[in-house]
Amino acid sequence: MSEEKTIERKQIYNGRVVQLRVDTVSLPGGITKKREVVVHPGAAAIVALNENGEVLLVEQYRKAVESKTLEIPAGTLEAGESPEECASRELIEETGFQASKLDKLVAFYPSPGFSSEVIHVFKASGLTKVSDVEAELAIRFVRLDEILERIRKCEIKDGKTVIGVLMAVAFGTTD
Repeated sequence: MSEEKTIERKQIYNGRVVQLRVDTVSLPGGITKKREVVVHPGAAAIVALNENGEVLLVEQYRKAVESKTLEIPAGTLEAGESPEECASRELIEETGFQASKLDKLVAFYPSPGFSSEVIHVFKASGLTKVSDVEAELAIRFVRLDEILERIRKCEIKDGKTVIGVLMAVAFGTTD
């Protein structure tokens, strides 16, 4: 499989978080195609575990799927911010907890067919409550076996949560 050569790049939309561009690409045999690309700065997500091995989850309404979701905390990287810095910041902003230790579990492309986004997932431990957050997001600790069962039953469908929790299980959750 050969790479696609970009012939033309046109920015269609420039939003607060994402941009949309349309690339015209050249394929072998002289064929040209259009590729719609969502340009995203990347994100960090956190599997935060308390001393009982329970995972800190946030519940929020997601307009794109017209539903409430149960997710691990996460957020978009700011300009010049490392994934680790983003993970620490987002954990505090969304939950009021700070971690004494962050370990990278994985980085992945959630939708490489149309988006440049990379999500960096960290395991957080040594949690300390450092602030009270406004009631925008409901937060709660959930037993790992309950989360796995909810994933199996397709009750938790958020990709970063599924991947993050499964990676935390695969690489140990108690150290």
